[in-house]
Amino acid sequence: MKMEEMGREHEQSMEINSHHHSEPLEDSEIKSWFKRTVWSWIFTIPIAIFMLSQRLFGISLIPENYLVAVLLILAFPVVFVFGFDTIKGGLRGLFTFYFNMDSLIALGTIVAYLTGIFSFFGIVDDYSGVAGMIMAFFTTGKYVESLARGRAGREIKKLLELGAKNAKIIKGKEEIEIPVIEVKVGDVMIVRPGEKIPTDGTIVKGYSSVDESMITGESLPVDKKVGSNVIGSTVNQDGVLYVKATKVGKDTFLAHIIELVEEAQGTKIPIQKLADKITSIFVPSILVISILTFGAWWFFTNDISRAVGVSVAVLVIACPCALGLATPTALMVGSGMGAKRGILIRKGEAIQTMKEIKIIIFDKTGTITKGRPEVRKLYSTVKESYLLEIASSMERFSEHSIAKAIIEKAKLKKFREVKNFRVLRGKGVEGTMGKNRIIIGNKLLMNENKISLKDFEDKLDNFENQGYTVVIVSSDKKVIGIIGVADNIKEDSARAMALLNVKGYRTIMITGDNERTAKTIANEVGIKEVIANVLPEDKAKKVEELQKHGMVAFVGDGINDAPALKQSNVGIAMGTGTDVAIESGDIVLVKGSLTGVVQAIILSKATFRKIKQNLFWAFAYNTIAIPVAVLGLLHPVIAEIAMALSSITVVVNANLLRRQTI
Repeated sequence: MKMEEMGREHEQSMEINSHHHSEPLEDSEIKSWFKRTVWSWIFTIPIAIFMLSQRLFGISLIPENYLVAVLLILAFPVVFVFGFDTIKGGLRGLFTFYFNMDSLIALGTIVAYLTGIFSFFGIVDDYSGVAGMIMAFFTTGKYVESLARGRAGREIKKLLELGAKNAKIIKGKEEIEIPVIEVKVGDVMIVRPGEKIPTDGTIVKGYSSVDESMITGESLPVDKKVGSNVIGSTVNQDGVLYVKATKVGKDTFLAHIIELVEEAQGTKIPIQKLADKITSIFVPSILVISILTFGAWWFFTNDISRAVGVSVAVLVIACPCALGLATPTALMVGSGMGAKRGILIRKGEAIQTMKEIKIIIFDKTGTITKGRPEVRKLYSTVKESYLLEIASSMERFSEHSIAKAIIEKAKLKKFREVKNFRVLRGKGVEGTMGKNRIIIGNKLLMNENKISLKDFEDKLDNFENQGYTVVIVSSDKKVIGIIGVADNIKEDSARAMALLNVKGYRTIMITGDNERTAKTIANEVGIKEVIANVLPEDKAKKVEELQKHGMVAFVGDGINDAPALKQSNVGIAMGTGTDVAIESGDIVLVKGSLTGVVQAIILSKATFRKIKQNLFWAFAYNTIAIPVAVLGLLHPVIAEIAMALSSITVVVNANLLRRQTI
């Protein structure tokens, strides 16, 4: 909602100078509205008790001579202190003819409050307490709304925290440790196993596997050797690396990802402006009606007190306090329902946008798949249990994720004794087991050791065509089996895709994997379109291209997905993924299940329907009662009750959302 967003920006600007930069501005806004709400009701509850006890039950808790003064005193801080930004923004709208929700709230509360002062002169009755109640309802709605939008803006901070803090560099013959910000292009850094690579660079000495999952989202570590490029903040696994820094500071890959997140975040805007469109017409119409009502009554009755009373009734009945609750109440109920099912609606804008979604893009690793390698297929010339016993006994000395997958598959309680074990970087492992020399690894390792693969070529091709990483097991230069390792598909991925396809959504998988592997996964889950070989920084560009053909939702879990999640019209983050992806998502699926995407769509559409219904009811009472008020048949107190009824209707209607099956 453009007007509402502009109003929020104004309110935030009032606090920006005192805002601490380590705290997201949205968190500051939530705290601010919470404080205003609590203090507003501390003053408003006594107002309600005093007013209702006297006007509904005829019981005066305070002597009538002092009641007006007490109500004025109690209502003042609610209207002019806790509601200061609303009053200021609303009055500005009246002078600039840029009307928003604040305009009517401001005018209604001020006029209602002034009746208390005028009542001392016998001009009109006192409705100052009504002003306090209106503003208390409004601040409550704003607080609930700020909660519903979720706590955004942390992704940049989390991205920055990923980087290494220090670097060990070579100076002459010495190794010294310096802050990473002092690293210069050309410095040679030493990175030991388990340490983060401080900044982007090229390996000048050493071999190792590097876990790049925090950047790429891909589960398998990447083998690195002399000449290979490495990315800052990724983790070295099992060998000492000497890395020559090639990019530092704002030029690094991580810094570029941060820039993309900021860009996408800055350009994403809500597309639904329903409430403000209605308000932009409704507010000036009510102002005109109120003025005309005052003029007509004064002209025909020559009774200014009566004219003011009737025009106040028009303003009071038209004050859309229910409008302040219409959207956040439905969001609150919808969010609660979603939370029970592992669906967190972090941004209200997603509710507005989801119904327009035509295209859903899925990241592969960790989204469609489990995000960790598993043994998917075996071929053995010996007993399968023996093959796994040999392989796992060897691989238990390796830290590679493929080795862990083989060990997990074997589930041995006791391993065979291995001697002369050696890791062959980028190729595999070797060692002796009893009298047998065992070599386990890829084709290159087998060829180097002159182990014949002639009888296994068809099997190897078959494994590779299915997208498996192939691990060949040999004993005394004879192949005894082949192990196919791959990132396994989540159990419910295929079911989720089937449901989405039936509903007519265009589903697309995007991945950095090669096209053959990507298409294999896509075929398994029922996705017809594949975008493969995509660099992490290009995912957001692909989303932008597809947005030319319709509204796009992106589902992902890695840091590299954060820009795409922000660029998309609705970002759906897997709760099993990185914190940055989660903070970038409009909707978060806590359980990491893709059926949650289907549930989120159903819930979002149902919630949006309730929002539209609430907006209708927020205006319905007013629209029906305004002609009655114009005719002088509606006392402002009755107008206040009508407003309360409209708020109750909105809340009850929002809670009917709980009947929705998702």
